[in-house]
Amino acid sequence: MARHVRLIAVLNDSDHIVIVGAGLAGWRFAEAIRREGFIGRLTLVGEEAHYPYDRPPLSKQVLLGRWDVGKVALATDELIEKYDVQLRLGERATALDVASTTVRVEGGSSIVGSHVVIATGTRARRLQYSAQRDLFTLRSRDDAVRLLEALEQLEPQSTVAVVGGGFIGAEVATALQARGLRPVVLEAAKRPLIAILGEQVSTWLERLANNAGIELRTEQKVSDIEKVEGGFRLHFENSLPLDSAIVIVAAGAVANVEWLANSGLTIDNGVVVSADLLATERIGAIGDVARFTWPNTAGEESVRIEHWQTANDHASSLARFWMTGAHTDGLMVPYFWSDQYGKKIQMLGHARPSDDVQLVSGSLDEAKWTAVYSRAGTVTGVVTLSHPRALMLSKKLLESTTTLENALVDAPWSN
Repeated sequence: MARHVRLIAVLNDSDHIVIVGAGLAGWRFAEAIRREGFIGRLTLVGEEAHYPYDRPPLSKQVLLGRWDVGKVALATDELIEKYDVQLRLGERATALDVASTTVRVEGGSSIVGSHVVIATGTRARRLQYSAQRDLFTLRSRDDAVRLLEALEQLEPQSTVAVVGGGFIGAEVATALQARGLRPVVLEAAKRPLIAILGEQVSTWLERLANNAGIELRTEQKVSDIEKVEGGFRLHFENSLPLDSAIVIVAAGAVANVEWLANSGLTIDNGVVVSADLLATERIGAIGDVARFTWPNTAGEESVRIEHWQTANDHASSLARFWMTGAHTDGLMVPYFWSDQYGKKIQMLGHARPSDDVQLVSGSLDEAKWTAVYSRAGTVTGVVTLSHPRALMLSKKLLESTTTLENALVDAPWSN
């Protein structure tokens, strides 16, 4: 599946690239295209007023109090000057004219480029409750600042409801406990992460919250949240109400594609792009917002992957293609991690929750193990709990097609 065809460069020195989205993917693209030798104009448009910053530390280091929120910055004055990027921050893109590669922003102004990179990412999914306006999410830097200010006002051991037991919900709950609060995690499914990691692995991970002394309630259908004296009251379809000092909603993310509704681009839970990350010849999409053709060990799939590493890889790949005409060589191996309940979950690949899974090292009781996903006898993913070395040693199983039988014989995780 690796491709070695080399074409002519797409860009020249007179081109102007407009990057819409000033997050990780957008900023990494700006860095990458300059490293590839592009000397034309670069304009970076971002809805938030902040310089580009890294989101994962918000639910980890920042909420735990280990980092000041300013430390999440990716761009500085020196880097912006070094890479010669014109910033248009605090300006929300509202439309894209594909034919003229023109981006319109709130207020009516337009930015005309020769090429456009769509890197608008995702936003926190909001659920409709009576007290919606007063609830918290944790997606942006401003979200983190607002949440920290609220947490600092709470008495020790105050109850804080976390709606959603996925990666962000679990990380938030972990940080709340470390701050001396009493998190209660409310998961609608029968187990957290079952829709991502599958039946078996989610069963193995279910015990982590209890082992950490954090209350996890599953199959909790929140019907409404209302503001009451002293805090909030959560109502459920199938259990008694719960009172909470504040409520944090961690119900997943939604791709920011509404501004492209009349663009003519193909939108399918993200911007549909080719394996070279192109929506058209002069428009690319990268990171969380891109639905791309992904060659992998099990074949080829159309996927949208909300991983930090994928955004980095996309930025480099699109920059290289536009500057050299070189297609991505080899298989991209998605990677993500989550620090929760005192443990580290890491995964390589993008296995389906329905894939077969086999524990290959460690033990559940020890809470340190490695497991391999497979589909039709081909390895599709590797997941570990607090066993990072085993994960990295196993990456080669996903860099080319590997049968489960050969993986078990080779057993790289045991080296």
